Amino acid sequence: MSAESLFPRLEPLLPRVQKPIQYVGGELNSTVKDWDEATVRWALMYPDAYEVGLPNQGVQILYEILNELPETLAERTYAVWPDLEALMRSEGVPQFTVDAHRPVRAFDVLGVSFATELGYTNLLTALDLAGIPLPAAERTEDDPIVLAGGHAAFNPEPIAEFLDAAVLGDGEQIAIAITEVIREWKDEGSPGGRDELLMRLAESGGVYVPKFYDVEYHPDGRIRRVVPNRAGVPSRVFKHTVMDLDEWPYPKKPLVPLAETVHERFSVEIFRGCTRGCRFCQAGMITRPVRERSITTIGDMVEAGIRESGFNEVGLLSLSSADHSEIGDVTRGLADRYEGSQVGLSLPSTRVDAFNIDLANELSRNGRRSGLTFAPEGGSERMRKVINKMVTEEDLIRTVTTAYGQGWRQVKLYFMCGLPTEEDVDVLGIADLAMKVVKAGREATGSRDVRCTVSIGGFVPKPHTPFQWAAQCDHETVDRRLRELRDALRGDKEYGRAIGYRYHDGKPSIVEGLLSRGDRRVSKVVRAVWEDGGRFDGWSEHFSYERWMAAAERALAGEPVDVDWYTTRERDEHEVLPWDHLDAGLDREWLWQDWQDALNSGEVEDCRWTPCYDCGVCPTMGTEIQIGPTGKKLLPLTVI
Repeated sequence: MSAESLFPRLEPLLPRVQKPIQYVGGELNSTVKDWDEATVRWALMYPDAYEVGLPNQGVQILYEILNELPETLAERTYAVWPDLEALMRSEGVPQFTVDAHRPVRAFDVLGVSFATELGYTNLLTALDLAGIPLPAAERTEDDPIVLAGGHAAFNPEPIAEFLDAAVLGDGEQIAIAITEVIREWKDEGSPGGRDELLMRLAESGGVYVPKFYDVEYHPDGRIRRVVPNRAGVPSRVFKHTVMDLDEWPYPKKPLVPLAETVHERFSVEIFRGCTRGCRFCQAGMITRPVRERSITTIGDMVEAGIRESGFNEVGLLSLSSADHSEIGDVTRGLADRYEGSQVGLSLPSTRVDAFNIDLANELSRNGRRSGLTFAPEGGSERMRKVINKMVTEEDLIRTVTTAYGQGWRQVKLYFMCGLPTEEDVDVLGIADLAMKVVKAGREATGSRDVRCTVSIGGFVPKPHTPFQWAAQCDHETVDRRLRELRDALRGDKEYGRAIGYRYHDGKPSIVEGLLSRGDRRVSKVVRAVWEDGGRFDGWSEHFSYERWMAAAERALAGEPVDVDWYTTRERDEHEVLPWDHLDAGLDREWLWQDWQDALNSGEVEDCRWTPCYDCGVCPTMGTEIQIGPTGKKLLPLTVI
């Protein structure tokens, strides 16, 4: 298929759309390789706007790794806004990559990274614009393999109809392995066509190909079983875990955006995985075990990233960055290296009980005070025990007092509403906590010039967590509790004006719940929403709850299930869940027991520092926890 640049046809459209700069490519550190010299060609997509997608670490890492391979080419594509979509349709311009503006359909693989389920409709837009049939069953040898990855791919069943394949877990090594399989197949003359290639990918047990599995249902709608429908296909598909992150110091040359993006910084993932055991947290469960980067590798990555990008903020990323075994030495060493420069440090995720005065001092050494966000998650002590967020009120007050005392004037607290066993009093407890935080801040600073912002999201039960069996709270209850909390905050004359309040209503959470725990029957809902104009569902100005509910009613009319069946219904222990054949390493019996412990407010320690509690990941995946300390220090940079 022709892979000539579409830019001559695209360029006349750009003056007629908002933010045309996001479609032109040419960013610092972007890569354009010769099409004809490549044997395997990847189009990597983050299914959201450029401003959200470009900073995504997963896409940047795979983009760089694949382009380092011989005879391999990788380019990027993002969701186009509705104004450009309309023009592309009227002018016959297909979905394109931003690197060389080649048509997406010309590539061998369209790899899509899903961080959230609300990007599903954007995938359908991209497929349709590219001229790729939406149902995988209708694709031919001229269409790329549509491959999903990312956290939301741990249950790809709601979009299984549209996917050729999915991978679970870390992408670095499996992307290379997939590339080799495709290269060998093409070198052999593509025997057996598309079906043979998918079979080769599926046989290893490391790539999930939905068409090779049949789903059988009970008359009441529950799944009876999921079974392979041909010989050689494994009954379970396993996640991928990269060990020794020091061997994978990516990105080495971070992309520098041309347009404004949501994060303008160089980010280094200082460790991967989390064993804190927060029961609501899918990311923490599916990325186990903990694997730390060494302090020296972190220092080398920061040095190279700043040099190659020119960014003047460095984000030290992980699910809980302050838990790195050498975080004090890391921040102190980096602060020493860049003292007097314009380079600032930030920890985007900071646990209440891991933040201390030394960390505060290092993060603000050069005079910067980036925002501090802490996530107690639950508004009462009981609630925090249910979700295994072992943070006490005393922990929080002590931590924010430290922050205010070290010069911060604004702290953001993140909570969830609609958690299992939650009652009205648990949510109203958030107001009491916020007022105590402001009071502590005023006492620590001797000033009334302190603020606390309370941000609340709706809880969504996720696959591969202890809450995967839980009933989701209905949106009416969530919205009522949030209104009562708002009134409690605004009604306090002493502290109310110092407390900001941001919340998401319960309706988007219901849709996310439908997509998170849905099965293959939900594909019909996704398509119906898309056909009705659904786009950019993660953006409040584009999201329509009414559209989703109407589409679900139509699409599921002939089924014994509805939206409530997927969302507000509690599952029993032995129900077959749509993702049970997709193995994240977690022992199902352990997850169930942890769900029972949650109902009894039982707590589980972090196995980094305590004996193993048999979640199953390490023996199942053949992995182990990798943490320091290494005992090494960051040396001053050599000036040449």
